[in-house]
Amino acid sequence: MRVTTEKERIAVLTIKSEIVRSAGAFLRSEGFTEILPVLLSPITDPLRHETYDGKVDFYGTPYQLTKSMIFHKQIALRTLPKIFCFSPNVRMEPADRAGLGRYLAEFVQLDLEVRDASRNDVMAVGEGLVCSVFNAVLDACGDELLLLGRTLSVPTRPFARHSYADAAERFGEPFDDALSGTLDAPSWVIDFPRRIREFYDREDPSRPDVLLDMDLMYPEGFGEALSGGEREYEPDRIHSRLDRDGIPRAKFSRYLEEVKAGVPRSAGFGIGIERITRFICGLDRIEDARLFPKAPGDCQAI
Repeated sequence: MRVTTEKERIAVLTIKSEIVRSAGAFLRSEGFTEILPVLLSPITDPLRHETYDGKVDFYGTPYQLTKSMIFHKQIALRTLPKIFCFSPNVRMEPADRAGLGRYLAEFVQLDLEVRDASRNDVMAVGEGLVCSVFNAVLDACGDELLLLGRTLSVPTRPFARHSYADAAERFGEPFDDALSGTLDAPSWVIDFPRRIREFYDREDPSRPDVLLDMDLMYPEGFGEALSGGEREYEPDRIHSRLDRDGIPRAKFSRYLEEVKAGVPRSAGFGIGIERITRFICGLDRIEDARLFPKAPGDCQAI
């Protein structure tokens, strides 16, 4: 649906508020500590897909607007064992992505990371988080869902799993939309190839070029919900990944200094607040999931 009335807009924003409240409450109940976001840094997510860097002159030193807090999450685990953050992200994607209805140049990602965790550990957290949020919205926002004409079902755990190789063989690449369109409940995609993901995603020691990561896919064609996995944390492996991926080490010298000082083994993920709002509310376009949206290429936004 498209939001066309003030009542519908209020309903969406009320649901989004409950999503944020209940997600934080669930993670606190699981022993997580909330940290504040990092908006400016000399290091941020390199990303494998095309974006424009939000560069800022910070007292004569080049900094960037945060694309994700992946590196800061790893470093934060020196201090706290389980952390989460509602992190504003700026990803200025190519303008033609606006037509897809699920990209924003400015969005909020619920980022979390767990020290000494495996992929299976954080997948269990992700399933619990999604189910808890869905239950909370059903309990608190029944009138709003009715107004939006949306029926919401709490998925059964554990969620189904699909390997990247199987999904690619069935649907070709990329397969997000095609796979999502066949699902009737949230489902995982696991074991992505190294060639399409970032150098910080941990390579399976027993399966070269296969990463211990995962994406959660919404059903009904709504696409990706969250992305994450285990992290590389050993300096030699990180140096090797940078070299194999053709990334100059100098580009991440500040991060490599932190790695040399020591970062713990960890796993985590990020889940988009606007995307989960879009799915729960059944919105055609992600711009309707927040006030003051900035779609790719939209230079008229305020």
